Amino acid sequence: MRLHIADGRLIDPANGVDGRHDLYIADGRVAAVGREPDGFQADLRLDASGLAVLPGLIDLSARVTQPGAAAFAPAELRAALAGGVTCLVLPPDAAAPLDEPGKVDALMRHAAPGQCRVRPLGAMTVGLAGETLAEMDLLARAGCLAYAQGDMGIADTRVLWGAMRYASGLGHALWLRPQDPWLARGAAAASGAYAERLGLEGLPPQAETVALQTIFELQRATGARVHLARLSTAAGLELLRAARREGLPVTADVSANSLHLTDVDIGFFDTNFHLRPPLRGQRDRDAIQAALADGLVDALCSDHTPVEARAKAEPFPLSEPGATGLELLLSLALKWARDSRRPVAEALARVTSGPAAVLDRIAPQAAPAGQLGVGAPADLCLADLDAEWLVTPGALQSHGGHTPFAGMMLPGRVRATVVGGSLAWETPV
Repeated sequence: MRLHIADGRLIDPANGVDGRHDLYIADGRVAAVGREPDGFQADLRLDASGLAVLPGLIDLSARVTQPGAAAFAPAELRAALAGGVTCLVLPPDAAAPLDEPGKVDALMRHAAPGQCRVRPLGAMTVGLAGETLAEMDLLARAGCLAYAQGDMGIADTRVLWGAMRYASGLGHALWLRPQDPWLARGAAAASGAYAERLGLEGLPPQAETVALQTIFELQRATGARVHLARLSTAAGLELLRAARREGLPVTADVSANSLHLTDVDIGFFDTNFHLRPPLRGQRDRDAIQAALADGLVDALCSDHTPVEARAKAEPFPLSEPGATGLELLLSLALKWARDSRRPVAEALARVTSGPAAVLDRIAPQAAPAGQLGVGAPADLCLADLDAEWLVTPGALQSHGGHTPFAGMMLPGRVRATVVGGSLAWETPV
């Protein structure tokens, strides 16, 4: 298909572009920017007047499979497209971990043209039990981006050391959420005065820092490349800063939830705010915002985790942590830019070129472009940056309508999404 996107404001952080340019697409790639190529005849013309034309968003943490099954959930794939997300990283599912190549093949057979591109993470250990290493090389050949334990963690440091040696020898990467499993046991909120007031078991910041110190020490011994998922503490970010100065091969992301919210937002046991990692204090939130602004943190992710209504109806400590977020990622990036008076292009970089660079370092052969230069894959979205919309379950495509941002007015609304040069989504008027 040949596509002409006319009269839009092209914002392409990777190439330093922010201006009114037409975009011409042919054979799934950007054919030209600004000037129409000779002999170009469009099959479809999209009028982008009053809209921004953006690289497709890249989300480094979004769960889009059916619970406990090696199959994609159609509602979550629609949610990705409705949010302008054209590529996402799929964390391992404890109920159906990708610990065998056949499971990866079975999942990816459900992929269809025109849907969001999904990059699955393979299980680091069999069944995510943290005991026996999975066949990492076979998982990589089956299409896994890297290896992870999800939220399970590894208590046995020798297993983590073995995983790092294995991955480093293969030239592959580990995708880790730093959390000591013993310190995290039973925790439902971040430790501190508010958790004590509510009588909730608290997760101390040392759960993150102890895990980080272990990861960095083992990196020094093995040379393994590591991506740190959803850092949440000021102390953890300082350790990351020191590791970067030292030259360790490490990248990191933070959750949009942690970027905007704190533990006091839990209110009176509102389970919409039961998240993992838990919401922390204002000092931690401020440190996350600063780290995102100065580039210490590479990417902002949605941490999309749809949860059934009955699982959120339990008492706070027993409720299932998680929230829908794919359709909020663009808006929450724009909200951060607005609230902190940062340039819009800078915020967009954290959900486009930033995560693309992370994936390029980890698996160049599978990495999306995250930009719209000539020759780049035509994955993009059209968005009304000036629109304001009310977050309600009815406004979301995701099957899980629970979000801590429910009832808020957020900036920016995706109007259309293009994947591989084909129109994959148009928001109903």
